[in-house]
Amino acid sequence: MSVRKLKPITPGQRFRVVNGFDAITTDKPEKSLLAPNKKSGGRNSQGKMTMRYLGGGHKRKYRIIDFKRNKAGIPAEVKSIEYDPNRTAFIALLNYQDGEKRYIIAQNGLKVGQTVVSGENVAPEIGNAMPLSQIPLGTIISCVELRPGQGAVMARSAGAFAQLMARDGKFASIKLPSGETRLILANCLATVGVVSNSDHQLLVSGKAGRTRWLGRRPRTRPVVMNPVDHPMGGGEGKSSGGHPRSRNGIPAKGYRTRSKKNASNKYIVERRKK
Repeated sequence: MSVRKLKPITPGQRFRVVNGFDAITTDKPEKSLLAPNKKSGGRNSQGKMTMRYLGGGHKRKYRIIDFKRNKAGIPAEVKSIEYDPNRTAFIALLNYQDGEKRYIIAQNGLKVGQTVVSGENVAPEIGNAMPLSQIPLGTIISCVELRPGQGAVMARSAGAFAQLMARDGKFASIKLPSGETRLILANCLATVGVVSNSDHQLLVSGKAGRTRWLGRRPRTRPVVMNPVDHPMGGGEGKSSGGHPRSRNGIPAKGYRTRSKKNASNKYIVERRKK
């Protein structure tokens, strides 16, 4: 993992910091694992805008990722580490011994030619997926399931990881990237290692146009809107806008919106830090 700072030969490159892509081994994706990725521009089936500030952006193909890792006990060789425009993490192309190919989220340190495997009674090595009941305590993990067989839903973005803290009966205690400690069923799968591309947070766009290429349109600040458009709009001159809140009036910056009646509250051992 490395980043490169560009020479300031244009205004857009003056502060630009790009990924070194030294972990990437190919620029050609596996055609059999590509799917169309249609953009809506934030419009619904009637053509009405239901999501603001979306639209444009470069055309992308979706890479079909195996989040379930359900080919248990069949070793797979890592054929390549690739860039995925749909996510911050890099992805790895696996070639299974039975001939099938699948993409997975790549972990830091995963190398071409390495063998990975999923299932029970597997060595806790980088890239291997196994139930939480089999992973040694204190291990750094990622791509964690919330329900058995559901597929990875937590700690999937670049540089993210969770930690297996304890086990008690059928539950395992996991410290999540947000700082929350939560109980998860011990037969849920997780992958050993930190998600790749941990330098993603160091990148600097350099210019507004690069955000447009990602499909994000300019966002209007609430304080410059009119009172009819936002609770923080209106006022004479440059007024600050009062208490920070959302468009429909829910306070921001510290106000907790989680329901006290949530069924999953009993599984949260420690809330995330404010």
